[in-house]
Amino acid sequence: MDWSHYRFRSVWDLAAPPARVYAVLERPLDYPLWWPQIREVTPDPADDRIGTAVFRSFLPYALRVTATERPADPARRVLEAALAGDLEGWVRWTVLPHGAGGTRVVYEQEVVVRQPLMRALAVPGRPFFRLNHALMMRSGRRGLAAWLEAV
Repeated sequence: MDWSHYRFRSVWDLAAPPARVYAVLERPLDYPLWWPQIREVTPDPADDRIGTAVFRSFLPYALRVTATERPADPARRVLEAALAGDLEGWVRWTVLPHGAGGTRVVYEQEVVVRQPLMRALAVPGRPFFRLNHALMMRSGRRGLAAWLEAV
């Protein structure tokens, strides 16, 4: 088993229509406005499909990742990106109708950690890294819900 390999899946239920949620998620430059752990998103000046994000959750380290947008599927409300840098792999948002006018967002991510300290601590740190990710995702759901209510 590669202890630096992770698969994550989070499900967020939100009280906003799917089209509105999708419209927010397709603007990653705005993520720091509603997701506190995403500290910075910088677009690549040569290619608007590429950007670099810096994020930090509970544990005292920051990760830097370059995301390359894959072709979006607005009809199915699916957004995907390839990741490189401290994490290498992919991430996907799927936005689905749920309940009476609400939305279910499914977040999936599969990555290999490339950050040297996290690789060195892969076995003893794994439960803490997973918890760190869970806390970040919980905060992201709360931040997005508040953003959708306020905007």
